[in-house]
Amino acid sequence: IMTSNVGAPQIQKDKTIGFRGTSATEEAQAIVDYERMKERVLGELKNVFRPEFLNRIDATVVFRQLTREEIREIVDLLLERVKAQITGQQMTLVVSDAAKDAIIAKGYDQAFGARPLRREIQNQIEDPLAERMLMAAFEPGDTIVIDVDANGAVSITRGAPPAPSRKKQAVTAA
Repeated sequence: IMTSNVGAPQIQKDKTIGFRGTSATEEAQAIVDYERMKERVLGELKNVFRPEFLNRIDATVVFRQLTREEIREIVDLLLERVKAQITGQQMTLVVSDAAKDAIIAKGYDQAFGARPLRREIQNQIEDPLAERMLMAAFEPGDTIVIDVDANGAVSITRGAPPAPSRKKQAVTAA
């Protein structure tokens, strides 16, 4: 398996503003747009790579544009790893929707897909959080809140512990 960004400039040039909706008309248009984009990308592959190389490839897959929901799911999956590390330190990590939106706005690139999201999470959350933890800014039992400040920048603060869930209360009361 190998990946390539061949055709990325073409996709970037042809991109539409915003994310796709989910109505039947929009989905039908998305299929037409994908087929058109796929033809261009496969044509660009032939321009970039020699036929001898292309003949050795068993299958070529051209991925479709991610939806806003799929991008959010990717961010959530990437943040789960960070949350697991924090939980291992006996702390809780809470990431606001506004912080996730800021990460998506800065880290998602239609031409390069979700790859830059990982770097953005590292730059905006993991690295600053690691520095603060090395300075003992947080201690076991703390809740670390990732949010967006008044300037729109991602912020890391110590917050109130999360309220116990109803399940925990019910178990405790029983």
